[in-house]
Amino acid sequence: MYRTAAALAFAVAAFAPVASAQVADSDPGKVQAGTYTLETNHARVLFAVSHMGFSTWYGDFTGATGTLKLDPKNPASAALSVTIPVASVSTTNAKLDDELKSADWFDAAKFPTISFTTTKVTATSPTTARVTGALTFHGVTKPVDLEATYKASGANPMSKAFTIGFEVKGMLKRSDFGVTKYVPLIGDDVTLIISAPFEKK
Repeated sequence: MYRTAAALAFAVAAFAPVASAQVADSDPGKVQAGTYTLETNHARVLFAVSHMGFSTWYGDFTGATGTLKLDPKNPASAALSVTIPVASVSTTNAKLDDELKSADWFDAAKFPTISFTTTKVTATSPTTARVTGALTFHGVTKPVDLEATYKASGANPMSKAFTIGFEVKGMLKRSDFGVTKYVPLIGDDVTLIISAPFEKK
């Protein structure tokens, strides 16, 4: 019992400095202007579609890279560019993952990346913005509107890099990009949720 208590006390003490070092600040006035890179290890690109109307089917992409140029005093000047590796798609089902990578669906061999580049940013509140850009997916480029919400900024207590985070949501029709397998049995409308932490260069 004594050893267990001592181990727990040590664990709490070991992690206490990290917890107390939490400096993420939700005040948008604390955002620093500059050029940022997407923090790939903690970025997530989630998608959801209707599965025959019975359930919602989820998946995600990892390994996204990108850059963000941001001036909080001039949000309209923001510029974002993101690239996502198609072969990183995961649904926690290996068979379905292989199907999605195949020519019937995303055709990762022929179209290895998904990319998004901003064409317009419109602030809708001190912490939100509508981000319009060109999305290239499955060899097709279409305009897409995304809604971005500022989460927080500050020095990451682990990496020490000044970091800013956003959550981005949007919707698109996969048939617009030539991915029509099983439409409408499997939903055409795709919901996107993107968790995007950026580190200042």
